[in-house]
Amino acid sequence: MLKIGVIGYGYWGPNIVRNFHNCSNAKVVAVSDKREEVLSKVKVLYPDISVSKDPFELIKSVNVDAVAIVTPVTTHFELAKQALENGKHIFVEKPFTASLSEANILIDLAEKTNLKIMVDHTFLFTGAVQKIKSLIDDGTIGKLYYYDSTRVNLGLFQHDINVIWDLAPHDFSIMDFLLNEKPESLVATGMDHFNHNNENLAYITLYFKSNLIAHFNVNWLSPVKIRSTLIGGEKQMIVWNDLSADEKIKVYDKSVQVENREGIYDLMFNYRVGDMYSPKINHVEALQSETQYFVKCVEQNISPINDGLAGRKVVELLTATDESIKEKGKRVFLTDS
Repeated sequence: MLKIGVIGYGYWGPNIVRNFHNCSNAKVVAVSDKREEVLSKVKVLYPDISVSKDPFELIKSVNVDAVAIVTPVTTHFELAKQALENGKHIFVEKPFTASLSEANILIDLAEKTNLKIMVDHTFLFTGAVQKIKSLIDDGTIGKLYYYDSTRVNLGLFQHDINVIWDLAPHDFSIMDFLLNEKPESLVATGMDHFNHNNENLAYITLYFKSNLIAHFNVNWLSPVKIRSTLIGGEKQMIVWNDLSADEKIKVYDKSVQVENREGIYDLMFNYRVGDMYSPKINHVEALQSETQYFVKCVEQNISPINDGLAGRKVVELLTATDESIKEKGKRVFLTDS
């Protein structure tokens, strides 16, 4: 039985506690939060869970095997470092860390201590993303041409991070999981309309060696909530609407084929139009699947798909995006690792 301590019981923390507590081979034994009124709620819902305002009391407890860190990103590094140094596996809310150097230190520390890191990239465990992954990997879509993602809504404004660090980690982690290649560079523009030193909208474009191009639109100022992704391939195209209740994924049997490459003025295209279908997907709660997977990885010594290295890739993209925006759309080249 894996004994888990959870630090942070704000917006996402209750979901983490509920799902870990419902795992058949794990249980939450401790929760830490700075707010006394929040801890009182925990005691009402889970009388058997110990509570504390001091997160390091939880981290140092011999009764805790793994620590879930569900706090602002600026606090992740110190809490995660202390947890690893005290022999605890860690489950960290996205984004993994506030900098690449912090991510590297935690990855090295986990490797030296033979402990697991899992970053909470919840969308990887949705039925929709799992289905899209299979459609790409089995060749149904063919060679990919573009990946276009929109994640916009009105608010919620964050005081400590910009819209990129708030919304883009979801889409960067999904893209990294779905695509079998790493981007070479990116260009980004964004705007802070309220002089809070935090951009409230951004447009990010990623470039790949294969001529695949990926584009991301993140925005806190949209009048409507949109969660959609378009993926275009040489054989078929995918539309994923995460807000759709029934047909989240639609696969279009449409493509563009070049018939003649003899000369630039003779270039001929053939547009193939076929049926559209909506494949069946698994509707199990993603966080339930993810928490069970974390327990399995710890018990069976499996490297998670959303490990520290995956978290580091997202942090690199976030950092590069900030750099490009500060340099008015400068092209930023990414590392090969």
